[in-house]
Amino acid sequence: MISHKFSSSAHRTPLLKLVVVAFVVLFLASSVRHALFQSTAYDLGWFDQLVYLISRGKSPIVSFSGYHLLGDHAAVVLYPLGLFYWIYPDVHWLFLVQALALASSAILTYILAQQRGCPEPQAYALAVVYLLYPLVFNVNLFDFHPEVLAIPGFLGAVWAAKSERTLPYCFALLLILSCKAVLSLPVIFLGIWLLLWEKKRIAGSVAIALGTLWFILTTQIIIPHWSGQEPAAISRYAYLGNSIPEILLNLFVQPQLILQHLLTLDNFFYLFLLFLPLAWGISPRHLAPLIPALPVLLLNVLSQLELQKDLIHQYSVPILPFLLISVMDALAGEKTLWRKPRWIILWAILTFIALGKFGFFWTKYLTHIDTWQASRTAVSYIQSSEALLTTTHYIPHLSHRSEVALARIGSETLDLDPFTYVLLNLRHPGIDSAPETVAHLKARLQEIPEFHLQYEQDDVVVFAKVGNRESGTGGRENPVVSNIREQGTGGSGVGSRESGVD
Repeated sequence: MISHKFSSSAHRTPLLKLVVVAFVVLFLASSVRHALFQSTAYDLGWFDQLVYLISRGKSPIVSFSGYHLLGDHAAVVLYPLGLFYWIYPDVHWLFLVQALALASSAILTYILAQQRGCPEPQAYALAVVYLLYPLVFNVNLFDFHPEVLAIPGFLGAVWAAKSERTLPYCFALLLILSCKAVLSLPVIFLGIWLLLWEKKRIAGSVAIALGTLWFILTTQIIIPHWSGQEPAAISRYAYLGNSIPEILLNLFVQPQLILQHLLTLDNFFYLFLLFLPLAWGISPRHLAPLIPALPVLLLNVLSQLELQKDLIHQYSVPILPFLLISVMDALAGEKTLWRKPRWIILWAILTFIALGKFGFFWTKYLTHIDTWQASRTAVSYIQSSEALLTTTHYIPHLSHRSEVALARIGSETLDLDPFTYVLLNLRHPGIDSAPETVAHLKARLQEIPEFHLQYEQDDVVVFAKVGNRESGTGGRENPVVSNIREQGTGGSGVGSRESGVD
C-alpha cells in the first residue's frame, strides 16, 4: 500500500523534517509580514472578517464592500474555518491553515510520485521541488486565499482515483469545490482526464458531474442571488461579453478575439515563468496531466488583469499540481532532461532564488517601518468592536467587528456619523487611498465636536467618539454597508475586488 511504502521509506524522516521546517518558515513569513503592517484589506481583512462573523453567528458580509460570502466566490470552506475563530478569534489561524496546506502537500507530492512510477530518490526530489517552486512561497506571503487549500485536494484526488478509494476521492473533490466557484472548471477537466487518459470511468464521471453541477449552481444561482449581479471577475473578460453564457458563446463564434489576447508578450512571459522551475522535466509526450489545468491557464492568459499572469498571486495555484504530475510521468518514463536528484534540486534552488519574493522582507516590507511603533500603539486604542473607518493596512488588524469601512479615494465626503473610531496614517495612506484623502478626513474630524483626537504620533492618528457604548445593529442593515452602498463603491468602485485582487 502507498501509506505503508511511505511509512517504511528511507526518506520518511528527512521528508517529515523538511515539511515541518517548511511549515514553520511559511507560517512565520506570513506572520512577520502581517506584523509589519503589510497585509491588506484585500484580501486578508476580507477573509478574516468573514470567518470572524461566521464564528459569531452573524451574516458573513464584508462591510467595506457589501459582499456576502456566497455572493463573492462561494468559498464555503470558510464556514468550517469559523470553528477555529469560535475557539479563539485570531487572524493567525488563517496563516496556520494556509501554511499547513502548502507544506503538507509535499508529502502528497512524494506519495503520488511513487504511485505514478517514480523511483524513491526522484519522488523525494520532487517533494523538495514542490516546496521550492516560487509560487508556494510567494502566494503564502500574499495574505490568505481559500484556493490554496485546494492544492492538497487536487493531489489527493488524483492519488485516491488511482488507488480507487472512493471516500477520500469524494472528500478531495468537495474540498476543492468548496474553496472557490471557479475551481469547478478544473474539476470538470480533471474528470475528463481521468476518464479518457487514466481510464478511471467512475472517478472521471463523478468529477465531471460534481464540477458541472457546482459550476451551474454557483455562477447562475448562488452568486447572483447573494450579490445581485454576475460573478465579479466577469469584468476582466468584458471584450468577450457581459455574462458567462455570452462569453462561452463568443469563445466559439469569435475566435479572432481569443487569438488577439492569447498571442501577447505578457502571456509568453507568464508561460515562461510558469514552466521555468520545472523546465528540466517537461516532456511533450507527458503533457496529458495538464488537461485539468487548461481552464485556469486559459482564464489567466485571456484576463485583462495583469495580476493573473505572475508567480506572486493565487491565480496559478490550481495549475501547479498538474505541472508536477506531468513531470512525475516524464520522470517515470525516463523522458526528462535530468534524472539525478541533486541536479533537480539544484535547479529548484536556483529558480527559487531568482523568482522567490523573500527579498521583500528587507525592501518592500520595510516601507512603513518609520510608523510601525505608532501604528502598533494606535491599534491598541481601538478597544471595542464598534464601527471603524481606517485604511487598507490596518483593516486586517481590526476586522473582528461587524462594521469596518475603508478610507479610500472618494470617501472624502463619506458620512462619518456611523463610525465610533477613525484610524488614519497620513504618511502611508495605503492602497486605494491617497495623502489628500486621509488629510481631508482628518480635517473634517477635527471640526466634528463628537470626535476627539485620542492619539497622534508620526502622522498616525486615532479619533474616537465620546460617550458611545458598544452595541449591535439590532437586526437593522449594517449601517457601514448601507453607507458604502449609498456612496456607490460596493463591488464596482475603486478598490473593489472586481477591478483588483480576488
